[in-house]
Amino acid sequence: MTPLERSLKKTFYSNGKLLITGEYLVLDGATALAIPSHYGQSLTVIPSESNVLSWKSIDYKGNTWFEGNFSLKKGFLNVIPTLEAESSIHIKTAETLLKILQQAKKMNPSFLENETGWNITTHLDFPRDWGLGTSSTLINNIAQWANVDAYKLLDTSFGGSGYDIAAAQHKQPLLYTKHPEGPSIVTCTLAWDFTASLFFVHLNQKQDSKEGIARYKKASANAKQLEEISLISNNIIACKTLSEFESLLQQHEASISEIIQLPTIKQRLFSDYPNIIKSLGAWGGDFVLATGTASDQDYFRKKGYTTIIPFSEMIA
Repeated sequence: MTPLERSLKKTFYSNGKLLITGEYLVLDGATALAIPSHYGQSLTVIPSESNVLSWKSIDYKGNTWFEGNFSLKKGFLNVIPTLEAESSIHIKTAETLLKILQQAKKMNPSFLENETGWNITTHLDFPRDWGLGTSSTLINNIAQWANVDAYKLLDTSFGGSGYDIAAAQHKQPLLYTKHPEGPSIVTCTLAWDFTASLFFVHLNQKQDSKEGIARYKKASANAKQLEEISLISNNIIACKTLSEFESLLQQHEASISEIIQLPTIKQRLFSDYPNIIKSLGAWGGDFVLATGTASDQDYFRKKGYTTIIPFSEMIA
């Protein structure tokens, strides 16, 4: 890297996310509790003398999982073919990136307005199958680079409630409510003195959020159910005891189970676990939140769920 390139280098960073309450219903305006994760994704931008945007995505182990080039001619409408493009996953990733960049340029025509080249590198510091926001952190980083509204960029690319964008942009837990005119975001302090009894367990599979949302849309929630989840979200941040916290989680699980007509994750996989387990985000994959002691974690390890992260290590 030349001294000039070094001086023009820019790096953007976004936090990953955990949706503690409000899954599915946050789409329809229920208040949800989201917590930024300690893990996230960076995007580094270095100008070059070519007329090509060269993109490299690196995982948490330092391995390149995607690499591709985009022509900056004619509004960078073309993916430059490479040998790697023979992979269907590579093609899908390239097309997704192209769509995001095109939408960003529509929102800000001065973005990539000349044919100066760019070398782009993204770095994840969590495994891609953890479900902490590979897409949302990417959207927020590109929005920062392009100087556009990340919520609008999300809406025109992946879609969703936008809570994950809020988490990407904040370092504190937040209450998030989606409104037609824009989201309401209230940062908060969790006065929980029982976090040593909270931990996250990965279910060893990536859940398809779109599939879960489609199922929810068929069921839909009524105004009373939206109000109930919003109340739980507001009450849970004020919890003083673990028992109160567990009671609210149990109410939440029962309510969502009734709405989407699916058994809770505890009923399905961990019926003999003595404490509380709550799904986070789309049901059936990614992480769950569990309560218990360090010795209780052995219950999950014996069942083959070895990725267990204490609450204090997961949050930003």
